[in-house]
Amino acid sequence: MSALISDGADPSQGAPIHLSYPAPGIIAALFCGYLCVGLPLPVIPLFLHDELGFNSFIVGLVVGTQFLATVLTRGYAGRVTDRHGGKRSAIQGAAVCAFGGVLYLVASLPGFSPAVSLAIVVLTRLVTGLGESQFVTGCVSWSIASVGPQRAGMSMSWTGIAVFGALAVGAPIGMTLYQRYGLQASIVACIVAPLVAAAIAFRERSYVTPTGQRLPFYRVIAQIWREGLGLMLQGVGIAALSTFASLYFLKGGWAHGGLVMTAFGAGFIGVRLVLGHLPDKIGGYRVALWSLVTEAIGQAMVWGASNESVALAGALVTGFGCALIFPALGVEALKRVLPANRGSAMGAFVAFLDIAYGLTGPVAGLVAGQFGYAAVYLLGSACALVGAALDVDASNFNPFRSKRAPWG
Repeated sequence: MSALISDGADPSQGAPIHLSYPAPGIIAALFCGYLCVGLPLPVIPLFLHDELGFNSFIVGLVVGTQFLATVLTRGYAGRVTDRHGGKRSAIQGAAVCAFGGVLYLVASLPGFSPAVSLAIVVLTRLVTGLGESQFVTGCVSWSIASVGPQRAGMSMSWTGIAVFGALAVGAPIGMTLYQRYGLQASIVACIVAPLVAAAIAFRERSYVTPTGQRLPFYRVIAQIWREGLGLMLQGVGIAALSTFASLYFLKGGWAHGGLVMTAFGAGFIGVRLVLGHLPDKIGGYRVALWSLVTEAIGQAMVWGASNESVALAGALVTGFGCALIFPALGVEALKRVLPANRGSAMGAFVAFLDIAYGLTGPVAGLVAGQFGYAAVYLLGSACALVGAALDVDASNFNPFRSKRAPWG
């Protein structure tokens, strides 16, 4: 058994004390910190397009640089978490995100040419991607450490609620601040949010993190790639809904496209609140399989919808299906690595979801241009079914009577 050291505390304090539920302060910090991702979502494209005068292609490239930075720095975030603990990584990431907000503020100042402002925004997106990578990896690993690996699925359910909630709340708040008080007001909020998160995190206690052999990041990826690929395939459905639903509804002459993500969110959060314990109780692969099948059904309902009520119901069912895939496959990914590499494993695991969000837009755009918007959801359904097949192959288990793998 590997030795245990305290995450920033004195090792002589003894064995770790795990909580029944993730520490509320960690979840609150994650919510506040992730607001700096949600707040600028609708604002930065408007700034680049309307105020600086760049076309949609440039806007898309600039916005995508944060995704690129996040993927490329997941390995670094995992190493910081494994070596210094989730609390250190979270606070460090929050500080970097706040600095990114300062750079946004600089870019918005009058007197710069559009090209200079654009360059500063690109730098800002890269910096914020680095901060987001450390912050999220740290908080997720820290939350798992607070409850112990036996409750990792439940912990990831709560961290997912915090992230999804921050996106759902942050975007409209950022837009409201932009419309009422101007760009600087929304950017100031991007600075304040991670600082509040850091203050909350600083007051929270550290939890033990295991020591032992630490593997290179590429070897960690080699151990969890199947679970990561399953996560990536389920991400296609989420990205398709968030990117193309409004255009799909407009094409169909339906008036309530704005409710698609509301329906998805209701199903997603509802299932996580009620059934978030299932991956820990009955095994991650079993939960992931039926979740992916449910997602496929939901996407198929959207694809074949004859009216907007069916399409919204499909979005709701998609939310039901997607809700537990991250914690279910995340639990199994953690079981595949040595305890000392869990932070790196979570960094690698989340990177697969980053890749899904980054690739789905252009690929689904090509599909929509060739076959229509409805075909995007057929693609989402097919990807979910491939993920389910991969899940069965990876686990080598009976989906009706799965065996739970022991924790290392």
